[in-house]
Amino acid sequence: MSDWNARQYLKFEDDRTRAARDLLAQVPLVAPRRIVDIGCGPGNSTELLAQRFPDAQVSGVDSSPAMLVQARERLPGCDFREADIAAWAAPADTDLLFANAVLQWVPDHIGVMQRLIGALPKGGVLAAQLPDNTQEPSHVLMREVARRAGWSEPYRQRLARVAAARADLPPPGIHYDRLRPQCSRLDVWHIVYNHVLDGAEAIAEWFSGSGLRPFLDVFAGDDAGRAAFRAAYVEALAAAYPARIDGKVLLRFPRLFIVAAK
Repeated sequence: MSDWNARQYLKFEDDRTRAARDLLAQVPLVAPRRIVDIGCGPGNSTELLAQRFPDAQVSGVDSSPAMLVQARERLPGCDFREADIAAWAAPADTDLLFANAVLQWVPDHIGVMQRLIGALPKGGVLAAQLPDNTQEPSHVLMREVARRAGWSEPYRQRLARVAAARADLPPPGIHYDRLRPQCSRLDVWHIVYNHVLDGAEAIAEWFSGSGLRPFLDVFAGDDAGRAAFRAAYVEALAAAYPARIDGKVLLRFPRLFIVAAK
């Protein structure tokens, strides 16, 4: 899979950062010493952390070199490092681990969360937000377009693998039961956002920087195939997301929030 496109991701920066702001508002810490933004991306969430806790040492980790380039340009005073989050370990004196829209990509993310919480000092916090939208039309239609019979080999097999790659999130109760034994306090909640976008093409643009990207990567080097997949997806979106009274569409986007204090 190709590297993340930071500029594409930031086309909807205000909307994408909204969930990070809502998560940060529930962090029950006053003066953390060290904060790590896990899956920091282009640094938009890291910037929120630095503003909220100006006296803390704030750093970020991400698996994408392209995202880290953007993060370093945005916040030259912060330390950003490339790492595989599934195996990464936080510095021993970390008080806050902040994971905004990243853990859904990690295999056995609850097991990773258990490991991260276990390494925190007493009173340390893991705050995480995970998109819970695999059953929304935006994602169902990606898989449906991928499974259409018209794709030639080897695209058909590759698209099928991508369609099966990301599983649904376990329900909140599973997260609660597995994390609660390690926590002095555990909050779990959902927020459903309705992002106001310009139409089906805008929805495709939104996900071109995230969930749609692995499907489009199947057609690397084949601009015509990539355009055909994207056009079929936009056509399907137009039927699933009707225009509202002002011509806009509402992108329904559920997200799961977890704040775990050790």
